[in-house]
Amino acid sequence: MNNERGIMRKFCVVILGVLISGCATIKDVPFGVAGLSTRVLEEKRGSAITKNFACDYNTGYAKIKDILFRMGCYIYSENKQKRMIAFYISEADTTPVGIFLVENGQALDVQVSSASTYGKEHISSVLFTALDRSLRGEEPLPEESVKKE
Repeated sequence: MNNERGIMRKFCVVILGVLISGCATIKDVPFGVAGLSTRVLEEKRGSAITKNFACDYNTGYAKIKDILFRMGCYIYSENKQKRMIAFYISEADTTPVGIFLVENGQALDVQVSSASTYGKEHISSVLFTALDRSLRGEEPLPEESVKKE
């Protein structure tokens, strides 16, 4: 019995050590287990698809959230310090995609990041077109692009 406790204690110490020293920080572990980590989106940011828009951060942020809602995307994380919105393409398609917003003078760079080439290209194509339309005062998405409930 005492030997079993010793083995269990060593096992727990090893697991804790792996969690602490592994790729993910302790803070990321619960999110990774739940499938909600944004680490991969941040790591793939260097290969993000980027477009510049003539608007301020608050305007761009609000319009992007509205467009994502209209597209039927599922937002699972928003981090205003990192200026990031992380979401799944839809409730059924859980491909993670991240949008990073970078103020660039009087404009806003919108970066679309994902480990999935399809996710990044699909979202950036629809999002950039819709954001252009919205900033011109037009309806951001054609009716056929809006998710039907």
